[in-house]
Amino acid sequence: MATKDPREPFTRISVTEAKEKLDKGEAVMVDVREPHEYAEVHARGVRLIPVNSVMGEVKQIRDFAGGKDVLFICKSGQRSALAAEFATAAGLEDLPLYNVEGGTLAWVEAGLPTGD
Repeated sequence: MATKDPREPFTRISVTEAKEKLDKGEAVMVDVREPHEYAEVHARGVRLIPVNSVMGEVKQIRDFAGGKDVLFICKSGQRSALAAEFATAAGLEDLPLYNVEGGTLAWVEAGLPTGD
């Protein structure tokens, strides 16, 4: 179940909840891992923006989101939390931001769709 810590600018969300939001068209997902990690396996439909590029790519993220919720995913959930912090610091605080707990490892383990 999605949880919000008042000290964080994002809500923590499970891979199943993330998939439901994506299926309903309520959200977009940004993979913040490195290109070689993304090439190995990634959730279907994600946009690759490595964590260290997030602050400089806020306009791209905003355009990609089109007003929808933004879900950040990485390998296990740590870099994606940092990416949400970076996005907030760079001016994306007006969109609901989520950190996908467990990341791509949990996504794959849950048998959710991967690839383009």
